[in-house]
Amino acid sequence: MYLEISNPMDYCVGLYIRLSKEDENEGPSESVNNQKSLLRTFVEQQRLFVYDTYIDDGWSGTNFERPGFKRLISDIEAKKVNMVITKDLSRLGRDYILTGHYMERYFPEHHVRYISLLDGIDTGVDSTANDITPFRAIMNDMYAKDISKKIKSVKHDKQRKGLFIGGKPMYGYKMHPTEKNKIVVDEEAAIIVRRIFSMALEGISGRQIAAALNAEKIPPPAVYAGLNQGRTGPYAGLWSSERIAEMLQNQTYIGNMVQGRTKKVSYKSKMCVRLERKDWVIVENTHEPLVSKDTFEKVQLLIQSRRYTRSRTYDFLLKGLIFCHECGYPLAVVNRKKPSGEDCLYFLCRTYQRFTKSGVCTAHAIKEEKVTRAVLERVKEVCQRYVSLSDMTILAEQEIQSMGGSQQREQEMARLKAKTQSLSSQLDKIYFDKLSGLLAEGDFERIYQRVKEERTSAEQKLASLMREAQTPVDRKALAKTLAERFLSSADQNRELLVSLVERVEFSEDKQLYIHFRFPSLEAIL
Repeated sequence: MYLEISNPMDYCVGLYIRLSKEDENEGPSESVNNQKSLLRTFVEQQRLFVYDTYIDDGWSGTNFERPGFKRLISDIEAKKVNMVITKDLSRLGRDYILTGHYMERYFPEHHVRYISLLDGIDTGVDSTANDITPFRAIMNDMYAKDISKKIKSVKHDKQRKGLFIGGKPMYGYKMHPTEKNKIVVDEEAAIIVRRIFSMALEGISGRQIAAALNAEKIPPPAVYAGLNQGRTGPYAGLWSSERIAEMLQNQTYIGNMVQGRTKKVSYKSKMCVRLERKDWVIVENTHEPLVSKDTFEKVQLLIQSRRYTRSRTYDFLLKGLIFCHECGYPLAVVNRKKPSGEDCLYFLCRTYQRFTKSGVCTAHAIKEEKVTRAVLERVKEVCQRYVSLSDMTILAEQEIQSMGGSQQREQEMARLKAKTQSLSSQLDKIYFDKLSGLLAEGDFERIYQRVKEERTSAEQKLASLMREAQTPVDRKALAKTLAERFLSSADQNRELLVSLVERVEFSEDKQLYIHFRFPSLEAIL
């Protein structure tokens, strides 16, 4: 199976144990205690020092974001562990690509010896068992894929029967105390649900309903269910108009079980995509309704009557550049037509719009045309002053001081290097997923192109930073060139504006704060 370890004193061992739900069907031999006993017996026989034991109980082998495994990797990075031992290769993982990555690249690069007891794998010696490791990994991966299909089939069958298979029931319901896969009314939350439908029936908008509930400090569904404990940010712990709209259109409240609204892109991934409504699994009359069908249908008519096209379809010069100075979130753009029917775009704080009267942000709105004109005038003023300065020495010195050898730049370069490496690994994985039939051709082309473009962008940014590190003065020259081009060309040149301006903030008191991409331009403000 493996040779006797001749130099046990050279190793600090990490014992890795994993048990998933599908493994439980294999009997007690796969149990955590059994694995632990087998591993302990081996290390005692070989007189090995065990640094720690890492256990992931209830985690799939296709998921490498397991807490125990991540802790093991962290200790390897810290050079606390240089030998990893598992019961068999499937304990390490059932994704043959990632398992192969750790076996053939990660462990060797970090000088870690890996031993799989029952498979006879020992990377510290030459062995035929090591040669067939890739095939074992593929078989484990195929097993995981087969198990995933079976579980998916069972879940879909339960959905078609109207059985609830989710984690948390829809707000207003709770799990039946004794019957599995059945939901019953949660009277405390049901009062709020009925109130929301009653307010909607009176013609009160979703935004107004959310504002009223927030004013009364009624916890939203996520908080009520204890799902977002510890979350921070302007939206945390608040009702939103989007949440209200989702509830008002959910057939669960008329007694229909609505499931299958999303699906995983792959059995190896947690990423889900939203399905079209026609593909949802809807079974009628499975549980007690909270509102009548008549009330529900009337509310749907009211919702349809208030719908209008949002300004996301509009294009404008400051798109992607304009933010709220108070909350830091992007400003929304809405079209409020003039009496003549002509379009009139306004910037407004989306945070305030969604959470009116909740104290999250403040009301501020202004014509897009007015803000754009003010920004262009200010940018033009800065550019004129910049290119007309006779002596650029001081600004150049400031530029060199802020950019040359900057710790911030070094950190950004390190981040981009790690990102490009990660994206390259993703591309490899996507390609292998296509070859193994996990990705359809259309999905492969779309995902591969997106990741490739993201990698190209990161590589370009990295190359730019590396050039700056070598010639920091060039940024001054670049800023001057762009400023001159901006002044000599049309004001409405978005490409040039984006090259010069990183961010524009609009405050409640109608003040504009322009942040340039070049410190030498910023210094003029």
